[in-house]
Amino acid sequence: MKTGKVYLVGAGPGDPGLLTLKARDLIAAADCVIYDYLVNPKTLEHAAPQTELIYVGKRGFESSWTQAEINRLLLAKAGEHQLVVRLKGGDPFIFGRGGEEALALAEAGIEWEVVPGVTAGSSVAAYAGIPITHRGYGSSVTFVTGHEDPAKPESSLRWQHLAKGVDTLVFFMGLSNLGEISRQLIAHGRAADTPAAVVRWGTYDHQETYVSTLDEIASVVERKQIKAPALIVVGEVVGLREKLQWFDRPVEDFQFADHNLPNPFLELLAS
Repeated sequence: MKTGKVYLVGAGPGDPGLLTLKARDLIAAADCVIYDYLVNPKTLEHAAPQTELIYVGKRGFESSWTQAEINRLLLAKAGEHQLVVRLKGGDPFIFGRGGEEALALAEAGIEWEVVPGVTAGSSVAAYAGIPITHRGYGSSVTFVTGHEDPAKPESSLRWQHLAKGVDTLVFFMGLSNLGEISRQLIAHGRAADTPAAVVRWGTYDHQETYVSTLDEIASVVERKQIKAPALIVVGEVVGLREKLQWFDRPVEDFQFADHNLPNPFLELLAS
């Protein structure tokens, strides 16, 4: 059976201005766009009026499409259309299950291509005024899933390495597990007073950023009743937000004094 081609496309973190040119052009040319919950609706305005739009978003623990159902849908639509866009928030290959969908397409003999998007892991932190690396003290960064596959027999996270071996940690999908994340990091050697931030609806106009310490950030989330979607950043770089905040309104519970900022940064401010 002759099939079309499926493009696994990253829509970026939310701000429609962060959509790549290639992604925009593919959406405009698509016969069918299959899109997720975190895709900004404005992004879909690039689609032609006759384009078939199919929503397959997952939202927390609500009833939604399973990954197996989405995979089958991709195969079916590839048999109906010449150009199918599978549109995902952020980047398809960074905690977007793009790898699973690519494998399903490859195993079915369907032509596919990945179009990377601006990942939330760096862009959301940047919109919160948090550079995830900094020459003075942030030489390493790790992206971590805060919600592993429940079918796995055991966790693949190595907390001892995450706690002490990386300067900056960025957790995706970890809001409901934030208390356990904090406990594990502290138990394995991360300082309890390490700055931590939760950024909700990152890069959207209604973005909110909450800043505290590693041992208190889960309490802030509970007290403020913060809901997903949100990204979690842990590391000394979070303290830079006090000076670098440029986009969202301040809703922090905790402020970091200048003496907690790295010396190279303070020297730059004084120059």
